[in-house]
Amino acid sequence: MRSADDIGATMTLPEGSGNIAPPTDYRLLLPEGWFRVDIDPERRERSVDVLVNRQFEGVDNAPHLKRQLRESLLAQAAAAFRDGGIELYLSLQKAAAFTIPASLLVTFMPPTGGGQLHVQDIATRLSSDPELEVSVVELSSGHAVRTRRSTGQPDRPAPPGMPGGPDETLPSVTLDYQLPVPRADACLLLTFSTPLVQIADAMVELFDAVAASLVWVGGGTDHG
Repeated sequence: MRSADDIGATMTLPEGSGNIAPPTDYRLLLPEGWFRVDIDPERRERSVDVLVNRQFEGVDNAPHLKRQLRESLLAQAAAAFRDGGIELYLSLQKAAAFTIPASLLVTFMPPTGGGQLHVQDIATRLSSDPELEVSVVELSSGHAVRTRRSTGQPDRPAPPGMPGGPDETLPSVTLDYQLPVPRADACLLLTFSTPLVQIADAMVELFDAVAASLVWVGGGTDHG
């Protein structure tokens, strides 16, 4: 795992109640070989071009494949931004000559005006979906709601940030973490996904480790 001080995005939050303000940022530890795609419309193409050029470094005889990858990545980034994402990470990790495909979409769920969110209430609501494996877990950053689901059937489209349009059904395993922001009526949603269903449990262990690394930054000093 690598520490990246710039992995995180500033969150706009109202002032918290009491003497301790809510955090304004977060940090994550990601494995070596993960690439941050800037999904902002004004910077998206440049970021994708850097990634594509890295993937095809030393390869000059595959312009069609290079163009296809570029178009696919731009579509992923656009979908992530459209669905409220603030950061998108893609795995470029290698196993022998193969890339291990996976993604992480970070979405900031802004205040709703309903008061401080409670993980048990979120878990109860999500548990009504029989396709989800729902649990409440304790991380160093606080309690979170963890859900696991599989896609690849007509009623289970690919999640945001993964390839495929809403009508396509790509087999994948998705792991979500909803983390209430301390002292704020808001949540941070981490959505991990991989099409490697054959080694889903191993990939989920990796995703769990990344989620467990999250720390809150800024605001008050006590965000446990």
